[in-house]
Amino acid sequence: MGRKYFGTDGVRGKVGESPITPEFVLHLGYAAGQVLVADRGSLPPNQHPTVLIGKDTRISGYMLEAALEAGFTAAGVNVLMTGPMPTPAVAYLTRALRLQAGVVISASHNPFEDNGIKFFSESGQKLPDAVEEAIEARLDHPIVTVEARQLGRARRIEDAAARYIEFCKSTFPNHLDLRGMRIVVDCAHGATYHVAPHVLHELGAEVIAIGNEPNGFNINDHCGATHTKALSEAVRTHRADLGIALDGDGDRLMMADASGRIYDGDQLLYVIARHRIKSGYMKGGVVGTLMTNLGTEHALARLNIPFERAKVGDRYVLERLHANGWTLGGETSGHILCLDKHTTGDGIVSALQVLRALRETGETLDAFTADLETYPQVMINVRVGKTFKLESAPGVGASVEAAERALNGSGRIVLRASGTEPLIRVMVEGRDASLVRQTAETIAAAVKTAAGG
Repeated sequence: MGRKYFGTDGVRGKVGESPITPEFVLHLGYAAGQVLVADRGSLPPNQHPTVLIGKDTRISGYMLEAALEAGFTAAGVNVLMTGPMPTPAVAYLTRALRLQAGVVISASHNPFEDNGIKFFSESGQKLPDAVEEAIEARLDHPIVTVEARQLGRARRIEDAAARYIEFCKSTFPNHLDLRGMRIVVDCAHGATYHVAPHVLHELGAEVIAIGNEPNGFNINDHCGATHTKALSEAVRTHRADLGIALDGDGDRLMMADASGRIYDGDQLLYVIARHRIKSGYMKGGVVGTLMTNLGTEHALARLNIPFERAKVGDRYVLERLHANGWTLGGETSGHILCLDKHTTGDGIVSALQVLRALRETGETLDAFTADLETYPQVMINVRVGKTFKLESAPGVGASVEAAERALNGSGRIVLRASGTEPLIRVMVEGRDASLVRQTAETIAAAVKTAAGG
């Protein structure tokens, strides 16, 4: 069975348009609650399943939180609410509190006009396809509220942030600290605004926080991991040693060195892998994606670290890590998974793994990545209609074939539909920067023409 609403990262869209409406989200909460009630696992017969609901800082989070709460309680499921909390924090707390599921109201790196709903299982991992399909199947049935005696209860938990701060700190070695380091952290006016600065401060760093004044509308607005200019400028202005940029829900990471130079997910993944192999605690290889820079693959090969590419999306990286029994993987965009530390991608935890490498070796980010040659890579996003199908687009295939002949084996071309937005992503990579740019623009123009301009 195919999935109608669930994409690669839950259900997502523009607020007020299907499926991100209060009516649909109410029904989604009810349907998910029915699945939880039907599959009670080891719960006693008289005990309600319990879910945790967290959200980022978007203004629409209040509305969608209330709708989800009503849906779950109508199905006989208890609800715990955290208020603004990073996505990986919800994954951790769901597992730590022995709950049946976790739900995050967030559209991650998207602008405030968007929002979404994503679920975690009791183990703190994203729901398997089969469970998402079971939820979708129940969306076809009307809401029938359980009898009053069986209704779920809802309450807020006040210590969620403190619990998660302690968890993050626990992933950094006890024998190390960050004393003497001045670190800028950009929270993207998102869910980490009241968490990330405290983690770094409590580990000893002098912290300059930016992007930490959310107002419901400024999440990811020219700040955070998707807009790193603010981080670069702040690092130079404050003469900081490092900069850390997170996205709106806290699962992406970019970093800057003292000069303001930005390091993306590929480079940071390489730093962690290189440190682990040199220190003797690397388990297996590394999983990247179709977008991972070819230079990263070559640099890992020089360290004799196996490398595998998955489809784009951290859920696919996670699948390959589990299949191989490996623990380290990630995406160029900054999703990094350290499965020996957490069950899902976590920007704060990943930053701490990079900081560990720097503290234990005394090296800078620049020195640590000196032998990593990244090939020129151009990404162009082409906005298309929701019904646009890349595989049936006239002219695009011919454009790609011509481009491959021009590259003559010296690069890669990746075309894919975004799993979260109505976009076709055109990525071209190769040794010749001007040829790469020209090739990407030619293919993007072909996609735009096929999509109707």
